[in-house]
Amino acid sequence: MSDAHRFTGKVAFVTGAGSGIGRATAVAFAAEGARVAILDRSEAALGDTADAVRQAGGEVLVIACDVAQPEQVEAAVGRVVETFGQLDIAFNNAGVENKAAPVAEIALDEWDRILDINLRGTFMCMKHELAQMVRQGGGVIVNTSSGAGVRGVAGGAAYAASKHAIIGLTKSAALDYARQNIRVNAVLPGNIETPMMDRFTGGDIQKAIDLEPVGRLGKPEEIADAVLWMSADLGAFVTGAAISVDGGWSL
Repeated sequence: MSDAHRFTGKVAFVTGAGSGIGRATAVAFAAEGARVAILDRSEAALGDTADAVRQAGGEVLVIACDVAQPEQVEAAVGRVVETFGQLDIAFNNAGVENKAAPVAEIALDEWDRILDINLRGTFMCMKHELAQMVRQGGGVIVNTSSGAGVRGVAGGAAYAASKHAIIGLTKSAALDYARQNIRVNAVLPGNIETPMMDRFTGGDIQKAIDLEPVGRLGKPEEIADAVLWMSADLGAFVTGAAISVDGGWSL
């Protein structure tokens, strides 16, 4: 992680910040000078992240928000702007894994749950983030897709469908707003050391390691580094990209 202050004076908005990739990215933004709004479904889930952001030297705003609830998303974006006066960077990372099942056995309510949080939630966040960024004259959005956004996953059709769709949403929004000083990209993590991976593998992490050509799981901080690069001036000529950070898993 860089010790430069690339984001001094910037405001970053991070969903799914209670653990894993979201927490690592919120802390990384804070360490490089950003004021950070952290969001998850409950304030209790954000306590450790808030402490880590403060320890990194950042000012933090804690917001309980279920991204599947449109009114909560709108209120959250409004609160960030009211508190910090602007919204420069949004990392739409909130997401959940599906219960493994072949397509014909996926319950409709399970399908709806995955799509509501992963895809509809990302869309709702983008809708309000983009409106604010247009008003203020620019900004950057990074969405979390997955290696499952560019390949099939046996037993994971709902998750894969949501993550494929996020890439299409990202590319379309990038074209919509390219001339308004707004960049929109997606990061595609592979198998990462997170609580979600623990749940998905039932605690048998070796199964996930065996899928990785590099022979190890990725670290949340490695995804955070990619998000910060896309959000900084170093990535200024990058928009509409879907960047894999997955140890070769999606090849």
